[in-house]
Amino acid sequence: MKREAFKMFLKPGFEKEYEKRHAEIWPELKKMLSDGGVCDYSIYWDKDTNILFACQKTRGNESSQDMGSNPIVQKWWDYMADIMEVNPDNSPVTIPLPEVFHMD
Repeated sequence: MKREAFKMFLKPGFEKEYEKRHAEIWPELKKMLSDGGVCDYSIYWDKDTNILFACQKTRGNESSQDMGSNPIVQKWWDYMADIMEVNPDNSPVTIPLPEVFHMD
């Protein structure tokens, strides 16, 4: 199993809305991620910087960051674009974070 981490950027004032939308994550998106090998996926919010820190484990070679061609993912991006910093295709701006330490 592979671990992956990245950061994203939340627009100021949208903390509750971001949390609400993820509490109501679409079942088809959750299933697609799970079927694609993504598990143990968490997102944390740094209130001082509005940075979202995501970490996930993956089975296989793909992570959630590799699934952007899926129409469900693209629909989610469109849904989230008003509250996050996004690229021209509405994908969230993400910055991969290399692992420098891990302890089981």
